Amino acid sequence: MKQLLSSTLFFCFATACFAQSNLISYDDLSYVLHNNINKADTFFTAKGYMLTKKDEKKNIRKYNLNIPGGTYVNINLRSDGKRMFIEMETNELAQYNMLYNSISQYVNKENSTADVQYFKVKELGEIYVMVNDAVPYNPTRREYSIRIVSDKSITAYN
Repeated sequence: MKQLLSSTLFFCFATACFAQSNLISYDDLSYVLHNNINKADTFFTAKGYMLTKKDEKKNIRKYNLNIPGGTYVNINLRSDGKRMFIEMETNELAQYNMLYNSISQYVNKENSTADVQYFKVKELGEIYVMVNDAVPYNPTRREYSIRIVSDKSITAYN
């Protein structure tokens, strides 16, 4: 009986942990910012995202992840040749919490105004988070717009 109970608990924890594997954390952002934009295609596809737009001339990629329950995570990548810029739009609270908790130990400077939360993150760059009400209004859902600007010292190599 103990073995059955422990196996069931292990399965539940493994399933719950696997459910967050497609959410983006500090380590994921670091990997994407330090590598070529073409490696981001493989990375996000492996995490379960769908490539919705790819423009080779402008170095732009757009990824989409639809999460059961009506939530989503949209990621826009842009490269200017050396640096990467990431924009995330989501209404998944778990994505915001995952990002906030994973960068918390690396934050050098934190500031917030009424509209924007600002984080200066060590070895990553600057993160701007804007929180808006969902349209149509839903008191339990908010839309998060997250912009990551890499440091000047971080360059994406081929």
